[in-house]
Amino acid sequence: MMALMGSGLTLTAQIFVVTLVGALPLGVVVALCRMSRFKPLAWLATLYISVLRGTPLMLQLMALMFGPYYLFGAQLGAGWKFWACDIGFILNYAAYFAEIYRSGIQSIPRGQHEAAQVLGYTRAQTFFKIVLPQVVKRILPAMGNEIITLVKDTSLAFVLGIMEMFTQAQAIAASQVSMLPYVIAAAIYWVCCLVIEFILHRIEKRLDYYHD
Repeated sequence: MMALMGSGLTLTAQIFVVTLVGALPLGVVVALCRMSRFKPLAWLATLYISVLRGTPLMLQLMALMFGPYYLFGAQLGAGWKFWACDIGFILNYAAYFAEIYRSGIQSIPRGQHEAAQVLGYTRAQTFFKIVLPQVVKRILPAMGNEIITLVKDTSLAFVLGIMEMFTQAQAIAASQVSMLPYVIAAAIYWVCCLVIEFILHRIEKRLDYYHD
C-alpha cells in the first residue's frame, strides 16, 4: 500500500511543482496585460481571468483533455493527459495569481514611481528593483493561501485518469474495503501544507526589512 501511495505522491508533487513553475511567471505577464493602457490587451487579459476563475478547474481539465478530439478529431495518445493536466493547472492558477499580483502592484504609492523616474531609473528598473520586492512582501499571505489550495487541488487530476495520491488512496480503499488509505492520504496532504506554511513563514521573516 505504501509503495502505491508513494508513487501517487510523486505525481502529486510533480503537478504541484510544474504548476508553480509555470503559473507564477505567467501570472505576472497576465497581470501586466490586465493593467496595460492598450485597451484590447487589457480586455483580453480581463476575459482570460474571468473565464478561468469563473469556471470549475475540473471542467477546464476535461475540456483540454477531450477538446482536441471532439473539436478537431485529433488523436493525441495516452501521454496527452499529463500535458492536459499541467496546462490546465498552469492556466487556471495563473489567473488567480495575476489578480494577486495586480493588487500588490497597484498598492505601491505612485510617488515611488515618480521618485525612481527622477533618479533616472527606467520603467523596467523601477519595476524589478523597487516595486517588485515590495509587491512580493505584500502579496505573500494571499499567495500562500493559493499555494496551499493547489496542494489539495492536485487531487482533481483524477478526472483525467492520473493516479496521483488521492486516486491511489481511493483505489486501495476500494480494494481493501478500508478507510485507512484515506486517513493516510489526508495526513500526507496536511503535512505537505504544514511544510509549505513553514517555508512561507520563513520567507516572510526574511522580508521583514521591507516596511510600509
